[in-house]
Amino acid sequence: MRIGKFVLGPVGTNCYIVSSEKNKECFVIDPAACPPEFISYIKDMGLKVKAVLLTHGHFDHIMGLDGFLKEFPVPVYAHEAERELLESAELNSSASMLGQPYTFSGAEYVTDRQELEVAGFAVQVIYTPGHTAGGCCYYIPAENVLFSGDTLFHGSIGRTDLPTGSMGQLVNSIRDRLFVLPDETKVCPGHMDETAIGYEKKYNPFL
Repeated sequence: MRIGKFVLGPVGTNCYIVSSEKNKECFVIDPAACPPEFISYIKDMGLKVKAVLLTHGHFDHIMGLDGFLKEFPVPVYAHEAERELLESAELNSSASMLGQPYTFSGAEYVTDRQELEVAGFAVQVIYTPGHTAGGCCYYIPAENVLFSGDTLFHGSIGRTDLPTGSMGQLVNSIRDRLFVLPDETKVCPGHMDETAIGYEKKYNPFL
């Protein structure tokens, strides 16, 4: 697995291009924006895009969808509990925080523990509500990697003061759904630096 990380969009979101060195297929996680260098990376590497995976529907994780899908018309996956937020500019905070109302209604919705076969990887959906009602993480056991979106950060957790957020839910999601993963699991979050499950179990002050 090769992970290309791009910090994009109005609040510096970590957007990932996850590719297989075997078959040159890839998927994208949380396209906050779609600048030329993001597209160029895919084309210059000769990658074949198979899907977009959304960890949740806040504006700073989805604003690049339209531009990206014009270049690569692929399925977009999100957890089924996130439909309302994706389709509402008020709930996804694009109207209130950005002043640019944006919605997306073309997602294919997945369920907790569903396994997606994407770009040659078995990707498990882990439902982690709290940051939003339909937030989820994507775990690839064979690679020991978790893409945590805004659920879990290096030494921190996602905010819960926006629509559909819940601190109690978020803490329970991390403890019950993420901290059961192997300690050495690499965590690629939606903001800030990478971390590991074992490190967060020991040192995260919110948990």
